[in-house]
Amino acid sequence: MNPLRIGNFSGFYGDRAGALREMLTGGEVDVLTGDYLAELTMLILGRDRLKDPAAGYARTFLRQLEDCLGLAHERGVRIVTNAGGLNPAGLAAAVRQLADRLGIPVQVAHVEGDDLTAGYSGALAAHAYLGGFGIAECLRAGADVVITGRVTDAALVTGPAAAHFGWQPGEYDRLAGAVVAGHVLECGTQATGGNYSFFRESDVRRPGFPLAEIHADGSSVITKHPGTGGFVDVGTVTAQLLYETGGARYLGPDVTTRLDTVRLSQDGPDRVRIEGVHGEAPPPTLKAGLNRLGGFRNEVVFVLTGLDIEVKADLVREQLGDALAKSPPKEVRWDLVRTDRADADTEETASALLRLVVRDPDQQVVGRALSGAAIELALASYPGFHVLAPPGKGAPYGVFEDVYVPHGAVDHVAVLHDGRRVAVAPAQDTLMTDDPAQPPLPEQLPPGPVRRAPLGLVAGARSGDKGGNANVGVWARSEEAWRWLVHELTVDRFRQLIPESEELPVTRHTLPNLRALNFVVTGILGAGVAAQHRFDPQAKALGEWLRSRHLDIPEALL
Repeated sequence: MNPLRIGNFSGFYGDRAGALREMLTGGEVDVLTGDYLAELTMLILGRDRLKDPAAGYARTFLRQLEDCLGLAHERGVRIVTNAGGLNPAGLAAAVRQLADRLGIPVQVAHVEGDDLTAGYSGALAAHAYLGGFGIAECLRAGADVVITGRVTDAALVTGPAAAHFGWQPGEYDRLAGAVVAGHVLECGTQATGGNYSFFRESDVRRPGFPLAEIHADGSSVITKHPGTGGFVDVGTVTAQLLYETGGARYLGPDVTTRLDTVRLSQDGPDRVRIEGVHGEAPPPTLKAGLNRLGGFRNEVVFVLTGLDIEVKADLVREQLGDALAKSPPKEVRWDLVRTDRADADTEETASALLRLVVRDPDQQVVGRALSGAAIELALASYPGFHVLAPPGKGAPYGVFEDVYVPHGAVDHVAVLHDGRRVAVAPAQDTLMTDDPAQPPLPEQLPPGPVRRAPLGLVAGARSGDKGGNANVGVWARSEEAWRWLVHELTVDRFRQLIPESEELPVTRHTLPNLRALNFVVTGILGAGVAAQHRFDPQAKALGEWLRSRHLDIPEALL
């Protein structure tokens, strides 16, 4: 049987608008997937729905479809997307209206059952992560366009693969192979050189979107359309495999995927083969994401220039501390960022930033009181007083939380193009598992001369967020570098290099097949991205910070 060619045209809500047309015209493809949802996106869509109950889906998808629906129909390309967000039925109806207006005879189906909001008091949105078999039901019934709400990102690939090859629940190795391919595709151009540690090795000004050639046994080849920008190699695929993952067992609603069994090999220019993936029964519960409003936040950034930076910062803290004491916010956080340097030749490089963030359930406490107190200092504080922007009236912020529910607590339903509703059975076999024992480590490199140098000269990294936690995946580019990295970059060394993590739980997972280590830092992001707990609220650059830190590296590796 020929492989199923599944491409991606969106990695997030706001991705390249022209990507759907690029993927339809750039080469052969059978199915195109669009991933629009993230933890923050669900909060944004939840707030949209508060204003308009008919909203709650990614409206940009409709604009893309208006341009490309006819082309997709002509070429027989099916489209599967989670752009339905909080309202998949509403988006499916809008797509039907669009198709009727354009005179294009397409069949539109959707998947529902993920919405658990009614069961969680105070939640703006509460949605379970569904698997791929609802999508498969829609496609088997002839749907040309399938709209989902909250499914796992990989389900956009496992569903079409299960429908095409006739896979059934319990075919864990095949499903796990498709999960790996789906995880590589889900973030679009991150698999083709985007956000890649070694981006200087190719032209990544406009990377093409990735596609996977999936085979009946679950193995796949990751590639891209000919002539598109960026590149696909073992490194770009490794980086994306490590993105927002944790241990060797990658839990999902249809299968638990063993990331420690993944084997990658270069299969030609811009082609990486994925094989050997082993799957196990899924866990007994489904993950659900809860988004709620956490309160209100406000911030002001003071610019401190020239001499006496620390003293100037202390003065502002004292002055504003007195003002805030009259009606103290629930949370007050100061951060002094020393971007200044001595004898600087520009004013910007002579300046440091003092950032004040306040949070409270009451908007008045973080709003006008802070704004007035900060601005009143304009002529009464440190020399050179100014701010990057005046504080506002306070804006709402969100909080994300994971909860877990039994499979049977969710009514997973495929709503077919003709209105029939097909219930998707929950997983029958489940397995409660812990992370497997850590594998044996390779032999250390023999002793030799070392040089103080950045870790990034011998290792790549990719980092991201999962709720309040961050993961940092680090991989070596050669077997010799791996033998050094796996012994050198311990949890203690990680904490030394990333001081923010010193008081937090840090777990190291070892993935020898990928020559990779994956560190999970619990709690570093507070209540999640919407809470904006730190300078880099999604930990997107945490890995690059780690790569910039200096270690004693064997000269043989440099």
